[in-house]
Amino acid sequence: MKMKAVLGCLRLAIKNADENAPTKRDLVSAEFLDGDQPTLEEIRSWGKSFDKLMKNSTGRKVFRDFLRSEFSEENILFWLACEDLKKENSAEVVEEKARLIYEDYISILSPREVSLDSRVREIVNRNMIEPTTHTFDEAQIQIYTLMHRDSYPRFLNSQKFKTLAQMQDNSNAGSKADSPT
Repeated sequence: MKMKAVLGCLRLAIKNADENAPTKRDLVSAEFLDGDQPTLEEIRSWGKSFDKLMKNSTGRKVFRDFLRSEFSEENILFWLACEDLKKENSAEVVEEKARLIYEDYISILSPREVSLDSRVREIVNRNMIEPTTHTFDEAQIQIYTLMHRDSYPRFLNSQKFKTLAQMQDNSNAGSKADSPT
């Protein structure tokens, strides 16, 4: 019974996250950022380092929106789910979350299946016998590398990123003009 309650809470959390996710947009807007206005320095750091982009919550939101527009949002969702799994202490919750991650992103029956090579898929399948917080480490690294090498360069050249940087640059120029020197 306890496991059913955990499962119900996890499914509700996943459902709410999907329902509350921002809708597809052509350009990044202040409304999408939900008041999390990144500084020009942050935006520039995203353009120089994929790691800095992924460590910044606003950067992840913008990148996720870009991935959604490219129909590859499952990559960042999988990566985020793995990060969340690593924070768990309860073996029971770890096992349930691992099963949900497997069903949502690894299973060949999943509509959000991430692209993994056969070696990594085999490792994950072996790890699922006794799931831990590190069950998906190899898969997570592979997806992170895929996003870094494949999606990130397109993100940097996207109109979304250029518009955000320009909006922030223009707002900084406006505030400098208004401030006394």
